[in-house]
Amino acid sequence: MDGLQMPANELGHRASVNRTARRIDSVSRSLRYCLLLDDLDAWLGLSAILRAHLNATEGAALAYVALKALLPQDAKAVTEAALGGAMHSAGGQPIAPLFNHMDEAAFWADMATPDEREAYCLASFKTMPYERQAAFLDFVQGRQAA
Repeated sequence: MDGLQMPANELGHRASVNRTARRIDSVSRSLRYCLLLDDLDAWLGLSAILRAHLNATEGAALAYVALKALLPQDAKAVTEAALGGAMHSAGGQPIAPLFNHMDEAAFWADMATPDEREAYCLASFKTMPYERQAAFLDFVQGRQAA
């Protein structure tokens, strides 16, 4: 070897190390943003980044140490919140309506877990135009007064 060329296995190893370093940088940068923003949407978006950049063993190890960092009762609450739908029968995503949207929504809500209902409710509310949000709040608050 004349000193200018690397053996093929060293080149492959260096490329692998570079890919791993980029994955780690992406995960750590995303985690840093979540900690700085401290915003629910940022935290929920982190799961997609972790799935994309960590293998199953790395993801399991991260989940394990994160749960171990919590008090036992907090770890149990987090686990139930994260896996609540997976631990018992859940509604899944709503399907196309057979008769009308309200009938299907009521049918789905009967089967959905509380976490699913709250997630879809919040996401739906956030996408409504302001006028619809105001009308929805008037309707809901009027029901509370009755």
